[in-house]
Amino acid sequence: MAAVHNSTNGVNGASFPPARFSKVPESISVPVADEDGIADIDLELGDMIEDDPTELLTLLETEQSAKSTWVTVAIAYAKHKKLDVAIEVLAKAIQVFAHARSDDKLSILNATCWLYLLKCREAPRVNTDNDPAVQIKDHFLQAATSVINDASRISPSYPPLFLARGVLYLLRASMAKQNPSTTGGPNAVNTERMDTLKQAAKCFEDAIRASGGRNLMAKMGRARVSFSMGKYADALKGYQNILEGSPGLIDPDPRIGIGCCFWQLGFKDDAATAWQRSLDLNPQSKVAMTLLGLHTLSKTSNLPASDPDFLKAVSKAIPGFIVPSLKLDNKYPLTCVTLSKWYRGEVDKVQILARRAIDLTDVNAIASDGWYQLARSEHQHGDANKAADYYHKSDLARGGDNAGYIPAKFGSAQLRVLRHDYDGAKFRLEKILQQHSPVVEAQTLLGTLYAEDVFSGQAAKDDKSAALKKALKYLEDVQKSWKDPKRRIQPDPSVLLNLARLYEADHPEKSLKCLEEVEQIEISEILGNKDFEYIKDIENEAEKKNALRELLPPQLLNNMACFHYQAERYLPARELFQAALQGCVKAAESDETIDTDALVTSISYNLGRTYEAEGMLDEAKDVFEGLRKRHPNYIDAQIRLAYIALRQQPTDEGPRAVKDLVKTNEDNLEVRALYGWYANKSKKRGVPFQEDQEQRHYKHTLQKFDKHDTYSLTGMGNIHLAIAREMRRDTEQDKEKKRKMYERAVEFFNKVLELDPRNAYAAQGIAIALAEDKKDHSTSLQIFTKVKETLKDFNVYMNLGHTFGELKQYARAIENYEIALSKKPNDLNIIACLGRAWFIRGKSDQSLSHMKTALNYSQQALKIAPNQNHFQFNVAFVQFQIAQLVYTLKETQRTLADVEEAQLGLEEAIKMFESVATSDSPPYPKDDIIQRANMGRNTMAKQLQRSHDKQAEYEKQNADKIQQAREVREAELKKREEAKRKEKEEQEERARKILEERRKLEERDREYMERRIEEERRRQELIDDSEMRKSERRVKGKGSKRKKKGEDDSETEAGGSDSDASAKPRRRRNKSTGASGTDGVSDEERPRTKKRKLARKGEPVGKYKSSEFVASDDEDEELPDAPTSAPADEDAADKPDSESGDEGVTAPRGGGRKRVVDDEDEDDDVAAPATAPSANGEVAPAAVDDDEDE
Repeated sequence: MAAVHNSTNGVNGASFPPARFSKVPESISVPVADEDGIADIDLELGDMIEDDPTELLTLLETEQSAKSTWVTVAIAYAKHKKLDVAIEVLAKAIQVFAHARSDDKLSILNATCWLYLLKCREAPRVNTDNDPAVQIKDHFLQAATSVINDASRISPSYPPLFLARGVLYLLRASMAKQNPSTTGGPNAVNTERMDTLKQAAKCFEDAIRASGGRNLMAKMGRARVSFSMGKYADALKGYQNILEGSPGLIDPDPRIGIGCCFWQLGFKDDAATAWQRSLDLNPQSKVAMTLLGLHTLSKTSNLPASDPDFLKAVSKAIPGFIVPSLKLDNKYPLTCVTLSKWYRGEVDKVQILARRAIDLTDVNAIASDGWYQLARSEHQHGDANKAADYYHKSDLARGGDNAGYIPAKFGSAQLRVLRHDYDGAKFRLEKILQQHSPVVEAQTLLGTLYAEDVFSGQAAKDDKSAALKKALKYLEDVQKSWKDPKRRIQPDPSVLLNLARLYEADHPEKSLKCLEEVEQIEISEILGNKDFEYIKDIENEAEKKNALRELLPPQLLNNMACFHYQAERYLPARELFQAALQGCVKAAESDETIDTDALVTSISYNLGRTYEAEGMLDEAKDVFEGLRKRHPNYIDAQIRLAYIALRQQPTDEGPRAVKDLVKTNEDNLEVRALYGWYANKSKKRGVPFQEDQEQRHYKHTLQKFDKHDTYSLTGMGNIHLAIAREMRRDTEQDKEKKRKMYERAVEFFNKVLELDPRNAYAAQGIAIALAEDKKDHSTSLQIFTKVKETLKDFNVYMNLGHTFGELKQYARAIENYEIALSKKPNDLNIIACLGRAWFIRGKSDQSLSHMKTALNYSQQALKIAPNQNHFQFNVAFVQFQIAQLVYTLKETQRTLADVEEAQLGLEEAIKMFESVATSDSPPYPKDDIIQRANMGRNTMAKQLQRSHDKQAEYEKQNADKIQQAREVREAELKKREEAKRKEKEEQEERARKILEERRKLEERDREYMERRIEEERRRQELIDDSEMRKSERRVKGKGSKRKKKGEDDSETEAGGSDSDASAKPRRRRNKSTGASGTDGVSDEERPRTKKRKLARKGEPVGKYKSSEFVASDDEDEELPDAPTSAPADEDAADKPDSESGDEGVTAPRGGGRKRVVDDEDEDDDVAAPATAPSANGEVAPAAVDDDEDE
């Protein structure tokens, strides 16, 4: 914007233009002819103007008034908001001036066109009441078009028509329907509207050209066209140029356009600055007020309603800007539609404001907003039909299907959800996401709909995998959007809860994480509540956490605890269950109408199960007893009490409690399942199938109570598996029976999977049957691996170990057996399986260490059950196998200790075999065991003894070899160490010498520098003394007479002119050179050195007298500012004199030009300075006399 000039704030010293219609006079004089001649009649044009213009028009026509009078009268009516009368006046004027000059007719037609355009602004957009007397905007646009066409037929190039035609095209473009192409996006401009805008731009350009660039309204129109085309940078430049040239323009105000351009370009604060400046200059600007209010409200778009900044912004925008704007003009569409958003609870006000905005606006976006506010109001109050109609109109106002208004489309989808048209809602939401950038609200609703499909499918046991994928995709996208700091979207607990339910089956850890995020959101809201400020004062973090959790929803805590329980994290599960119970108690205390009994019962039961899992059976028993007292018919609590009794008293109280429970609840499937489990654990092995109590119980359940009871079906399958496993396979008939028994077991398991496709126990049964009957270990391994993800029971890992063992993957088998043992420590079967796996692995790898590990596990099992014959046999058998392995190993693969240990083990094995053989029920035939013991005593013992002798001899010989090798190695190491030591000493000596030499060099350099410093000091003293003597001699020589002419010339030539005396003196050769041949001669006796002055090349030749001598120091040096020598002397200057060449070694030449000075210079009036600038700008050292040099 333009700068401030002439101390006038904001308008560059310019005054504001007059207000509209300010030039219309209060009255006008019309000359009237009468009997006495011409008389003037004053016609009232002010507030008392007549409503009926008939007499006035008759008078003007009769008296043949001028065209200007007619136009003035029409404008006066327009000033008083009587546009219809003004148009009637001009229509009459057109008739009167039908045969007048073209300019008069064009002026009247132009005024008529502008009145129609003004009428169009005030006319409604649509005739909502279908009143035939109401004329809409389109009617007046057509009338204005007709008038312009009439004027164009008179003179197409009439300049004022350009501006009117441009404004007409602008209005047409704003009224055009938005029908962008499908590829253009929501901000695309359709072809028809673009063509109209181009025509408007051409008209404005013509108006500007016709006015010589002075038509401000045409410039404003051109900028407005650029804005409507989406060329915001060009529009901004246009508005800024207008403001720079006309800073006093405030109606219309280019600052409004500048702010709108800034807004569209993303500089919202700059936009607000422009609008604020407009309001400062024109406090009655309703447009600036409304736009500033919208800017303030835009800051609340990403803030929750509870945020203090939200309330602050709304309080500033509505009372500070929007309401004052409405008071200035209660029919301004933008103000009306903005304020209607904040009257959602007051239907009447919303209806009035939104309808007014729709009727009066000429901007499609404002009309769309008006319809949307009506739809929201009807939606809130339950009128779905009207709401759907209004949403549709709002969408159409902005382009409809391919573009449209996203909030309106979303509202339509919500209505379809309310009508249970979920497929239609999904279709519209997916279309929104396809055509527009990710819309969080649409993703949330669409993900929720798909999630509900998944939940309903779970209840109906339908396959909803596709719905699950879509639900996860949309809701996870919403979750990711929360992490974008630019979008500032607040996390939605409902999204997290839906995700938790979706993750529950396959990803329990993710589900728990979602619930924990919900917990943090709830805690943040609690801490932000002033009613719970006391919690912040709690210093102990554990107490503070418990206090906060007691205020959370108990259902949330219960679900979190269940996930911890499933993951076997019992301590955090117990803490959460306890906090949930406390929360229920507090909720009941705060609101007596809340029924928490069902919730308390469920959470208490879960807490009891947690105590039970932790081994705290007494605490669990107390919880279940309390539940049974409160609810005597609560079967689940009674079942757990019976189970606890079985665990605590398995032979007395437990069985009696289970049987009593079955008698009182014979038809309860859970109770019957408990009894079936008890029957399985208590029955003996080898019971015939028909006499098996467990089998009879399951069969009775399936026949009498529920033929689809999955527990009984699974139990029947397990019984058939166990029977098939024990059946013989001696003959083909036995094999066929065994196969059929496996098939019968598989039938039961398949039936369970038909009823419950996710039943892991049935899947595990099928895998066992495949492994044992079909030997299909690969398929069974895949099933066991999947079952492992669901079941945390040790049996799964046992089965995996068996399968890996059959596949000869012994390391994997051992790994799974160890996991099973960690879940059920000291289990004899698991320990025996571990021993067997290590044994097979050791035998396969011929590894003595693996065999010893197998022996260790066998001994552990025997230690737990010392009376079990088969465990004794296992230990003896492994020891026997170790003896065999030791015997077969080479001497290098065993030690003497291994052989001796094997001998001891063999002796123990023989004794144990004899003990097992004499027992009542040996695991193998007695004769076979005795035969193995005898073989060990007779054969194996002798073999081990021979192995012992060989090993002892080998190790003795090997020890000697090792000792010799060790001695050789030690000698070699000593030799290497000695060599390293000598090398290190040599390196240290070299380093010492280098340091010594370096020290001497540094000492010599230091002495040399000291000597140089001393010489420099003495030399400087001599220079100072010489200068002092020169000064004294000059003072004495000032009164002497001038020498003879020849002598004077000679001295001048030798020492230079007077001006040269002020230049830098030459530096003499040291006297100590000894090459001059003048040692020992005094200054007076020494012959004067021949000198020659060097001239700078290219200087003009002047007259001078050459000196007799040229000093050898300055043979090739030039004299600054000296006159150029004659040609003969130039040759001499280029060629050194032979006498001076014999004087000895000359001093090195410096980079700059030096002054040639002889001792005779002492007689000159002006002494040469000590230093003079060199040719390269540096300061050269001063020259000294020969008698002063060292």
